[in-house]
Amino acid sequence: MASKSIKINNQSYNIVYDMQNMSSNKTIVFLHGWGSNKEVMKQAFSKELKDYKHIYIDMPGFGKSINVDYILTTHEYASIINEFLNALNISADIIAGHSFGGKVATLLNPPLLVLLSSAGIIENKSAKTLLTIRMAKIFNKFGLGKVTKMLRSKDVNMMSQNMYETFKNVVDEDFSEVFKNYNGAALLFWGETDTATTLESGKIMHSLIKNSKFYSYPSDHYFFMKYHNEVSNIILLNTNN
Repeated sequence: MASKSIKINNQSYNIVYDMQNMSSNKTIVFLHGWGSNKEVMKQAFSKELKDYKHIYIDMPGFGKSINVDYILTTHEYASIINEFLNALNISADIIAGHSFGGKVATLLNPPLLVLLSSAGIIENKSAKTLLTIRMAKIFNKFGLGKVTKMLRSKDVNMMSQNMYETFKNVVDEDFSEVFKNYNGAALLFWGETDTATTLESGKIMHSLIKNSKFYSYPSDHYFFMKYHNEVSNIILLNTNN
């Protein structure tokens, strides 16, 4: 494990990361999803894609990169990761992003984009979720922030205030135009029973990205933990042609 301090827009970040296969000339970068960390990606892929140098990153606010004093947007996350890679003099051949990390990966515009149940397509909310949002807005309007906090899920309640505000910035972004404007090659992998970013969202994303291929597996949002070998073989098949 290593760390790199960077400064962007007069804001400082200490990024914790791991690297392996250091002698390889080709590089793949792994970006985890919201609430996750680099260890999840390492567990899935560290024994795969051995011809590539692997870079696993704890994005700001997650894992061991927890010293975040700012409220961020997805575009700012992409700028931070881009500055981090530049600071290490790394040019990524492939960037693989899971869920929220998929949006960041797309903004980084790699030659080959690997999306693992990526976020970025607006999902229909349940009636319960819509009611909770409406109630929270009413309570906030009347200065009842403590009541609003009671409405949040346990996972959200564990966030710092900065990360909660960041979460609100990124949770319901429509990245349709970003996907449309991506001009590289893309491989999309999905869990068929995913309820966080549904299979239908994956198919929409596939239709938006011009040069993309789509694969699905009988599993959930973390399908790649089980099907990492299949995913890796398809990546290799599409990079060795």
